[in-house]
Amino acid sequence: MSDFPIIRRTDRVLVQGMTGGQGTFWTEKMIECGTCVIGGVNPKRAGSSHLGLPIFGSVAEAVKTEQVDVTLMFIPPTLAKDAALDAITAGVRGMVILTEHIPSHDVLEIFAAAAKHGTKIVGPNTAGLVTPGAGFVGIMPGHNSNIFKPGRTGVISRSGSLGTLICLNLTRAGFGQSSFIGIGGDPMIGTTTKDALVALDHDECTDAVVMVGEIGGGMEEEAARYAVSMKKPIVAFIAGRAAPPGKRMGHAGAITAGDAGSYAGKRKALEDAGVIVVDAPRDIATALAHATKQKRAYHTA
Repeated sequence: MSDFPIIRRTDRVLVQGMTGGQGTFWTEKMIECGTCVIGGVNPKRAGSSHLGLPIFGSVAEAVKTEQVDVTLMFIPPTLAKDAALDAITAGVRGMVILTEHIPSHDVLEIFAAAAKHGTKIVGPNTAGLVTPGAGFVGIMPGHNSNIFKPGRTGVISRSGSLGTLICLNLTRAGFGQSSFIGIGGDPMIGTTTKDALVALDHDECTDAVVMVGEIGGGMEEEAARYAVSMKKPIVAFIAGRAAPPGKRMGHAGAITAGDAGSYAGKRKALEDAGVIVVDAPRDIATALAHATKQKRAYHTA
């Protein structure tokens, strides 16, 4: 579990809210593509089984008999804080929070507890994590080989749908993915763009990175400051180029003000750091091919 937020086949996943409709559907898909799901949590159905797996009354109960590396939350906003604190205080080291619209004061309490207990969080409002050929955790179509295939390119995205499109384009162009990290679109999230970039920079299975950002906030600028030190090529796309000043993106979490959080500001910061920024998602694969070819030529010169 030390690689989190990169999911490995050996990671043992517990699904909070597995017995619901969405929890059932996506758990079946996760198991189908190799994710090591060890059970679910539903206090009202403790002691029963679902999809052939045990249902526990709480995460605290589950860890008494099972090793749990990651929990995945299919939990409504009003119940999310208690579910998250259950996992955190039980000692689970990785958590993927799909839930959006969690009250801000609850998110702050979750993050404070996570910092105290050493739990790493992806989300809230994330579509999840995918490691093609090993499994996925969340609601990304990691089971679809037309979209995801094993490779050496790491992908970071705030948006699940835009991230899916990027991975589809990469796969069609012959670029498989080492890992997809959907960091989530809420104003407060546990794993930032920089955090994901650091993880992929240190990942031996990743040779290049594609970063998908949006206007608003300062995460891309923070990532750019780290990118300066990276030797792996990075290609980025920033959504919202045509948005007027003051426009809030669907889930970017911040309004642009002047150059702060703007498309121009993000693009300049990334390009100054040596990142290749493209104008449209369709250009990513071509830019990536060029960047990786340049890298190979440099190392063989």
